[in-house]
Amino acid sequence: MNTAVNVNVVHESEAQRQHARVRIPAKLRYLGSNRETLEVKVDDLSAGGLSFHAKHPLRVGEVLRGRLQFTVDKLGLAMDIEFQVRSFDTSNGRTGVQFQNLEPRDIATLRHIITSHLSGELITIGDVLSTLQRDNFTKARKQKDAGAGMSALGRLRAVTFSLGVFVVGVAAFGFIAKSVYGVYFVSHAQAGVVSVPTTNVTMPRDGTVQSLVEDAGHVVKGAPLASFSTSMLDMLKGHLDDQQLEPSKVEELFGKQMSGTLTSPCDCVVARQLVDDGQYASKGQVIFQLIPRTANPTIEARFSYRQFDDVKPGTQVNFQIAGDDEWRTGEIVSSTSLNSEDLSSDIRVQIKPQGALPAELVGRPVAVDSDSGPSLDWLIDKAVARGL
Repeated sequence: MNTAVNVNVVHESEAQRQHARVRIPAKLRYLGSNRETLEVKVDDLSAGGLSFHAKHPLRVGEVLRGRLQFTVDKLGLAMDIEFQVRSFDTSNGRTGVQFQNLEPRDIATLRHIITSHLSGELITIGDVLSTLQRDNFTKARKQKDAGAGMSALGRLRAVTFSLGVFVVGVAAFGFIAKSVYGVYFVSHAQAGVVSVPTTNVTMPRDGTVQSLVEDAGHVVKGAPLASFSTSMLDMLKGHLDDQQLEPSKVEELFGKQMSGTLTSPCDCVVARQLVDDGQYASKGQVIFQLIPRTANPTIEARFSYRQFDDVKPGTQVNFQIAGDDEWRTGEIVSSTSLNSEDLSSDIRVQIKPQGALPAELVGRPVAVDSDSGPSLDWLIDKAVARGL
């Protein structure tokens, strides 16, 4: 058996016509080379072009304009067309032309007329109008190798654009995930402040004050903080008899001043001076607030009762002090109610920072977060427990 393949054989589907030609009664009026109007009978017609016998020679490749006319239901149907001469037989004038830039409506009309003629159906105006009213075209299929002809710059742009879209999508997903995590797993304090135990120095007598130290200054125990002046009359009040209470004696005692000194009760830092120099202060009024140098600042924060399970003693929290970009960690050491008589009041917690805080941060507001969601350590513990 001979299995040789004849390479000269061509399958009929490779050589068949692109469009079927039919003989339909039609006329073509077109403008000749000298701008004269010529009318010829159409020999055959297809969806891609037509043929006719030209009365004057035409050049191959020449583009002409004309009007194709049909008779349907005793009514004239005409369409303006543009065509290019593809062949011209000088012996008999037979000319083959190809349509150029046909509108979708014209293409649909031609196909309907040709299809109806081939099937033997009667062409009516109603069918033509119905064809024109509907959408007879679909979108072109995407080419699988559409990017095969792209240049290096075009490929770089496409990759860059795709990468940008991917990065934006990842960023959006991360932002949404972080927001959802913050809503369901993170408890935020309503308020917070850096606090430290303070020692108050009060005025022993009514009089005026003159400070001897600066704010944030360091003083040792027993060192002078300020001097005060008070009248002799105030010092002796309650110790004078009737003879000493005569107007002249009182005026004399009132004009006399006695000075004294306020001393530091500890090795401290001057946190605040509540009475300005030269101002009058009454007995028992707080003049200075001192911070012991050995005291470590803590964080006091306020949470709502809905966060009761998240602010128990021993819970690890994160906090950030105003004016400081660093997030610090700490541990809740105590949890109390602001008002024991009001069961609906908030919860006040005291947080011990991991590491000492500078004394100048005392009094600044603090943002406190309690994270109760799964962490990396939690995932590792789970994996170890399962033997992974």
